Amino acid sequence: MSDEQKKITIYEIAKLSGVSVSTVSRVLNNSPYVSAKTQAHVTDIIEKYHFSPSTVARAMISNHTQTLGVIISDITNPYFSELYLEIQRYAVDFGYSIILCNTFYGGSSHGVSDAIPENTYFQMILDKKVDGVLILGGEIDRDTISDSYREALNRMGNQIPVVVLGQSIPDCSCTFVDRNLSGGVSALIQHLLALGRRKIGFVGGEQGIRTTTARLNAYMQTLKNLSVPCDPALISLSNYYAPDGYRAMAKLLEKPETTPTAILCINDAVAQGAIRAIADKGLRVPDDISVVSCDQFPSGEYSCPRLTTLDQQNSYLGRMSIMTLIGAINQDSEGINISHEPRLIIRESCGARLDYRFQE
Repeated sequence: MSDEQKKITIYEIAKLSGVSVSTVSRVLNNSPYVSAKTQAHVTDIIEKYHFSPSTVARAMISNHTQTLGVIISDITNPYFSELYLEIQRYAVDFGYSIILCNTFYGGSSHGVSDAIPENTYFQMILDKKVDGVLILGGEIDRDTISDSYREALNRMGNQIPVVVLGQSIPDCSCTFVDRNLSGGVSALIQHLLALGRRKIGFVGGEQGIRTTTARLNAYMQTLKNLSVPCDPALISLSNYYAPDGYRAMAKLLEKPETTPTAILCINDAVAQGAIRAIADKGLRVPDDISVVSCDQFPSGEYSCPRLTTLDQQNSYLGRMSIMTLIGAINQDSEGINISHEPRLIIRESCGARLDYRFQE
């Protein structure tokens, strides 16, 4: 192997540049504490010898690996995959690589019965020496958090920055990016009422999960505020995927008294499953039953009919989450202000584009 092909080290770069190893490190990390003249000189040497420090060497010198851990409960869920794509995009822009941990928390919808406990992933991610961790979903989204989970979360949060996309919990050392879980539900219901629908059901979502609890409470409270009867028999909980929406809707369609004229679905996937169940029963959307969704997924615009839904600004939430984490890693004391308001998107599935108002 020729001299030019040999892997040059940071010590040799320092010697060739006539500076210390720590100065070379500062140049590599774009430190402001290096003069412009020295920065240019060392950079010329680095480029001349095509020097690229190994991740291990850079970590030993800077105490940073430029690696982030992202713990997701289910990457196949469009909500989480959309968040992750935005997170990855911004992580790369800031020079970070990502270690993704897909926990399959609550994986019964995929036939997963032996998912690895999240506490185990916490230790695995610490062993990888990441600079920070972002948590999306999992036990943190339950109405009641177990003491063992809270303790494991605090152990990790006391060692490295941890950002959680979700509602804050007391006595936790992490940073939380709060979501407006119930936002837009009232707007959906008022829209259905304006179209003439009054027998409005609620479909999908797992009991005991904060998202379900918040949206279900908003649904019931809105009906109460508008003096519209809220029939518990029109509520059919299940989970967050299309098969769950199908089963939950099929249950409502078993009896005429529980067959709604409109349904509020927990998300677009559940709505698509519900629409299939309605069609299999020989009914039409939106002519017989109007369907709306609380959470837009990318495929909703291409379903038949196109889904009336809420844009929960998931891309924005993913962007704010990763920027909050990077800010915490860099000890940025200013913080980031989150302004998250869902937006109603009116399409075909509600019946707004029909030439008449429903009479009930």
